[in-house]
Amino acid sequence: MGYAPYLDSVMDLWADKTIERSGMRKEIDRCREALARARRGEEVALLCSGDAGVYGMAGLVLELAHEEGDSPQVEIVPGVTAANAAAASLGAPLMLDYAVLSLSDLLVPWDRICHRLDCLARADLPVVLYNPKSKGRTTQIEVARSIFLSHRPGNTAVAVVTAASTDDETRAVSDLDRFLSLEIGMRSVVVVCGSDARLLGGRLVAPRGYRLEKVV
Repeated sequence: MGYAPYLDSVMDLWADKTIERSGMRKEIDRCREALARARRGEEVALLCSGDAGVYGMAGLVLELAHEEGDSPQVEIVPGVTAANAAAASLGAPLMLDYAVLSLSDLLVPWDRICHRLDCLARADLPVVLYNPKSKGRTTQIEVARSIFLSHRPGNTAVAVVTAASTDDETRAVSDLDRFLSLEIGMRSVVVVCGSDARLLGGRLVAPRGYRLEKVV
């Protein structure tokens, strides 16, 4: 069971299985149905985002299982979230502390998102922005840029990775002043680097702090 595009991306794994597709904003119904099937003795795989515990369905399944009682056994399988997939494509921009923040205000009030953006921008942490832009949400990424520019210089490295780890993947490196000219959509993540980021041989690197001594 899962969101249709996620299931379609791994159809080679489900040749002999029953497939139940659903659309966006059907998360609660999807999780309730998965739990109901599991209680009837079916073995159910609920496919969601890169990692089920990062903007995925793991938390919702556990909440519903607790609410409904008589919970079936739930196994959470770890995966690779988009932040880590994008970072690997770019080089190593998340080598030390970093943060991940979604710009979608469907479940979190926008003023709370802005407060968190301001705190993270002040902290000089690399920040990976999920859900940066869609057809119906076009201004949030502009506000986020303004908040970062109030605390970081315009030449701070910024990268945009779209459809990370798929055949459609694209990536581009820019900076705070100019990254809005890049193509950004719902399949994109935006990586706003900290002040220590370096572009080494075309790869973004955030040094972890090792002392590198030249070999004579």
